Amino acid sequence: MKKLISIVIPAYNEAECVEELHNRLVSVFEVEKNYRFEVVIIENGSIDSTREKLKKIARKDVRFLIVCLSRNFRMDGGLTAGLEYINGDACVLMTADLQDPPEMIPIFLRKWEEGFENIYGVVTKRTGTSLIRRVNSKIFYWIANRVTETKLPKNASDFRLVDRKVYETVKIMSERNRFVRGLFAWVGFKSIGIPMVRPPRFGGESNATTLKTIDLALKGIFANSYKPLKLISLLGLFFSVTSLIAVIPLSYFWLERGVPFAGFGTIIGLILLTFGLLTLMIGIVSEYTALIYEEVKKRPNFIVSEIIHSSRIKNIK
Repeated sequence: MKKLISIVIPAYNEAECVEELHNRLVSVFEVEKNYRFEVVIIENGSIDSTREKLKKIARKDVRFLIVCLSRNFRMDGGLTAGLEYINGDACVLMTADLQDPPEMIPIFLRKWEEGFENIYGVVTKRTGTSLIRRVNSKIFYWIANRVTETKLPKNASDFRLVDRKVYETVKIMSERNRFVRGLFAWVGFKSIGIPMVRPPRFGGESNATTLKTIDLALKGIFANSYKPLKLISLLGLFFSVTSLIAVIPLSYFWLERGVPFAGFGTIIGLILLTFGLLTLMIGIVSEYTALIYEEVKKRPNFIVSEIIHSSRIKNIK
């Protein structure tokens, strides 16, 4: 029997893209005749006509399953939901805006046939992306690869093909603060990056604002590393030693010349700097506390409201 390739695609407000996405995926299926395909599109709480258009696609193409979430659970929540509804020998993760070109899937398949188990796209050029977004991406990878134990390949995207054993391993990881790209890097397996040029969106507007991107980046770093906490201890030790050393000359000026003394303004500046660093440290601790809070609540990573398929329409209460 032909091997089954599952494709997981979160879609949020992608009404202008989903029909073209369907057409281009079908073109790939027609070329790759040695494989069977199933597509699970996660309708991620869209407020436009995305759901209605996806329903039409699912009703005419049995290979498409639409899983509608009760609200937007962001990209990683959508990917997590999709992994629960697939049965493939391998799985492709991609976006619905066609910035992950479906035409790359055959290239991924060839590498899978060679024995690689985690084949991911490496973005060599981003078209239609703002300078701020490109700079943010470079800063994120620079920081992440210095403070996390798991090395994230530079410019690696979520667009990838993974073997069944890989995605099954990620599925059993029950953490709530999910940075899917980091999870696939953490589990290992035989991996390879494929260079790709990321085209502009086919239509619509990006939902990845700067603030959302920064929030995701911070969550990815804090959820995969405790080195920032170690940095707090090292900074505390440094300032404690520095303070003890500074006590001797300061005490001399205090006794001999009184206050204010030469360098008084410098000391005030250092005090303000210290309070700034203390605030930063408290902020870092607060981020970790928030992550722990989310884990302790054990709320689900997604909630399904409806499943749409050509053979069945099921409402999840």
